[in-house]
Amino acid sequence: MNKSIQLALSAMLFYGLLDIVYKRTATRGIQAYQFMALQTCFFLPGILLYSYFSQSLTIGIPFLWGMSAGVFSLIGLIHFSNSLTSGAVSIVVPVFRLSFIVTSLLAVIFLGEHLSLLKIGSFVLSIVAIWLLLGGGAVDTRITKKALGEVLIATAMMGCVSFIYKLGTLAGGSPATVITGQASLFFPLAIGLAIYRDKGFKLPVHGYKFGAAAGVLLLGALTFLIAGLELGPASTLVPIAQMSFIITACFGIIFLKEKLNIRKTVGFSCAILALTGLALS
Repeated sequence: MNKSIQLALSAMLFYGLLDIVYKRTATRGIQAYQFMALQTCFFLPGILLYSYFSQSLTIGIPFLWGMSAGVFSLIGLIHFSNSLTSGAVSIVVPVFRLSFIVTSLLAVIFLGEHLSLLKIGSFVLSIVAIWLLLGGGAVDTRITKKALGEVLIATAMMGCVSFIYKLGTLAGGSPATVITGQASLFFPLAIGLAIYRDKGFKLPVHGYKFGAAAGVLLLGALTFLIAGLELGPASTLVPIAQMSFIITACFGIIFLKEKLNIRKTVGFSCAILALTGLALS
């Protein structure tokens, strides 16, 4: 297994743990825009410390790519949050997970990355795994046209964010440079949105511990992902990193005593096959 695949798998682990924090936060009555502000309050100091100790931060084109990623990610997360207000989670979340397809298509079209039959097959297996582990079944599947539009915009935006990460690395950017660039815009925008919505700086005190955990986990996920993108193709590494739902599903079974039924077993099997195919493609 080459180093770029190892880094993508590490990013997948951190994203999976981050998803668990997000789910815990949602049950505590913290609004999405508040949580984005809470998260970035810890994320920004974290990336600044990482940049200082790694001595790898430079200001230039890669930093600008990171800034554009900050704008795209905020737009994507806002639309994703809006989609959850009038759409079933069992539909919205699986659709949002498909952002890796947007990234892969952009990488193939604009960067000339190779799209083999094995990679296409792995994408199909990933989609099946997402549906089996996150959606479908005897659950609410209602969604309005507005919610569907919102989540499609969110998916496209987040797919562009991952593609921008790759562009940042191609321009010579380190993880510290690209991520700091992203945080430099995301922080004031997220804080500004929270102040605007709450008519003042009124972030919930009980949310700070979740914001701290999310900030650290997101920093780890992005650092591993962008380090991997320095070495390998986005159309392979981003899909691997985005399969973090495997970690979330395993957590539910091991720690929350969720039942491992046939549906989940097939879903896990498809996910493992997809990861194997991507690693070999």
